[in-house]
Amino acid sequence: MSEIEFGLDTFGGVTHDEHGRPTPHPQVIRDLVGDAVVADELGLDFFAVGEHHRPDYAVSSPETVLAAVAGQTSRIRLGSAVTVLSSDDPVRVYQRFATLDAVSRGRAEIVAGRGSFIESFPLFGYELADYDLLFDEKLALLAELIEEQPVTWSGTTRAPLTDQRVFPTTAQKIPVWVGVGGTPESVVRTARHGFGLFLAIIGGGPARFSSYIDLFERAQDQFGVPRQRVAVHSPGLVAETDEQARELAYDGWLAQRNKIGAERGWGPAGPREFEDEVARGSLYLGSPETVAAKLARTLTTLKVDRFDLKYDQPVPHAVQRRSIELYGEKVVPRVKDLLA
Repeated sequence: MSEIEFGLDTFGGVTHDEHGRPTPHPQVIRDLVGDAVVADELGLDFFAVGEHHRPDYAVSSPETVLAAVAGQTSRIRLGSAVTVLSSDDPVRVYQRFATLDAVSRGRAEIVAGRGSFIESFPLFGYELADYDLLFDEKLALLAELIEEQPVTWSGTTRAPLTDQRVFPTTAQKIPVWVGVGGTPESVVRTARHGFGLFLAIIGGGPARFSSYIDLFERAQDQFGVPRQRVAVHSPGLVAETDEQARELAYDGWLAQRNKIGAERGWGPAGPREFEDEVARGSLYLGSPETVAAKLARTLTTLKVDRFDLKYDQPVPHAVQRRSIELYGEKVVPRVKDLLA
């Protein structure tokens, strides 16, 4: 088994103080940059920032935040989680990440996806009826752009390109992943373009995603493309004890779960669902030993090259920061020992 990488993901979720008051967006962003600096100091491999356009998340321009991180770090790789490619221009996405790659000295990675929310579509003038077409066409164009050769392309979602060069160029090809929530079509499309597979496992048992990884490998072989890496992204919180982690996380988890659930037509959640996710699902919550043991079981079950903990749970920022420290100092070394 090749050595597995360990990273952190954040959507820039708005934290709150000890009185329950939300932290202003500018402070959330500054805190996030500090988190990335700590992650670099801890020796973690990857730090990713998501894109959202709603009040409960502070980051709408991941590349800008990551450029600030690049100036304060030296080795950790930097990417998005995810860039909402459907409502963006692939040329501008490529240019922004090529710029990030330059200022970070070759540490940029693109994680492209449809996004888990739809606010960006009306914001930028796109029709939800074109949801699938937008992503298909723009991902195909991005696949050509990263080769840094003259591009001739035409489609229905943006102006055509004819023998067009795009700048700046990079010292090496930027790694591209596709964030996938778990549909076979998305897995096969990712394989066809030769991109890495970034599985967002946010609920339920992780073992059910083994079939998607197997499909990804078979599809790559059938398309005749080199095998690409697989990553997993899941939420969690590490605290000193299991009891402390539950106490810190439950209220925020419940509020966030039911808010999103109401938007998507899900039924209300409660303690039983929370405990099931902690015990058997994809919520990595507890003491360092508990989280490490659960993570090792997942990484024994799934053939992946990277695991990212989505650390921005709806808790005070000091709790998030301590979770990062425990993850880097105790969880990751313990997982490596268990896997060895």
